[in-house]
Amino acid sequence: MVVQTIGAFLAVISFSLILELPKKHVVLAGGIGAASWLVYLLVQASSGSVIAAAFLSSLLVALSSHIFARIFKAPVTVFLVAGILPSVPGTSIYRSVSYVIANNPELSSHYLVETLQVSGAIAMAIFIMDSLFRLGQKR
Repeated sequence: MVVQTIGAFLAVISFSLILELPKKHVVLAGGIGAASWLVYLLVQASSGSVIAAAFLSSLLVALSSHIFARIFKAPVTVFLVAGILPSVPGTSIYRSVSYVIANNPELSSHYLVETLQVSGAIAMAIFIMDSLFRLGQKR
């Protein structure tokens, strides 16, 4: 788990550099990504659910992004886009397409549905956290 978390940290930093994030926020975005990947691994190991893991890790990313955006006076997307990277369901969509090519519609459908569920969980987590912060601002 430690190696994967360090790998997530380095991957998010690399992705942040490609996106040309401000240099002062790159390491912080990497930390958010590493923390989200650690939460993802812990939740998946304890519950066995990829969807719950993606949801909870995305909640962490969205919460951290809002907090750090206010502390460092930066847009939320600076931290959100880079930090959400480890939760993106790349493996599921790859498997779905791979099974389409291999002419296995059952497994292809299974992984396509999983991809849509994980994507929906990520979007829902971001929406929930954004809504909570907006409600807090109005008060």
